[in-house]
Amino acid sequence: MKNIFEWKRLLFNDLPFEFLAEVIFRTVIMFTVVLLTLKFAGKRGVKQLSIFEVVIIISLGSAAGDPMFYEDVGLIPAITVFLIILFMYRAVTWLLAKSKRFENFIEGKPHCIIEDGQFSITSFEKEDLAQDEFFAELRLKSIDHLGQVRNAYMETNGDISVFFYEDEDVKFGLPIRPQLFNLKSTVIPKSGVYACTFCANTQRLEPTTGKCTVCSKNEWVEAIKGRRIV
Repeated sequence: MKNIFEWKRLLFNDLPFEFLAEVIFRTVIMFTVVLLTLKFAGKRGVKQLSIFEVVIIISLGSAAGDPMFYEDVGLIPAITVFLIILFMYRAVTWLLAKSKRFENFIEGKPHCIIEDGQFSITSFEKEDLAQDEFFAELRLKSIDHLGQVRNAYMETNGDISVFFYEDEDVKFGLPIRPQLFNLKSTVIPKSGVYACTFCANTQRLEPTTGKCTVCSKNEWVEAIKGRRIV
């Protein structure tokens, strides 16, 4: 039975000190192989990552890491793995360009999340995106309330594309700044235009309690109509 904190084993795993020179050589070789693989994979594989491309990166990392410091993992098998991964990447990207059905299966489709200042509830529920996270994305685009947004799309790479109303067409909308959104309540304190906090539908309400005509929820916040300031 080995003792704990055996420094030679802990630091070198019973390998000779000279093995560090081989580790340096292995790392230089595998770093070069990774660099060349990403180079030949094309700029698209580096600029934006789909689910498929994340799999590729994870595979490359696993194939590159082990040969760098495990003495029983040879360089040639690891380089062979890289060549196979590169071939598969090229084959799949070729299929993506040739088959729309295959592209939709691998990379998905963009979804309309906001339509005319209201949530497209069906599409929004399909996305693994919390409301707070989504609001944060919109605030980074200088959006004050959803009445400024004509359409918003969740793209296949996870980005959110936003199309705005002209200033004269901005309407009442759900405020997304925390200090306003957090004033939500099931009680309507005064007459005015209110936005449903669930679907962003806006309605003129009187002092009472009421259900949204779109989603039947009953939590409201006072809507605002300010123009977008960039």
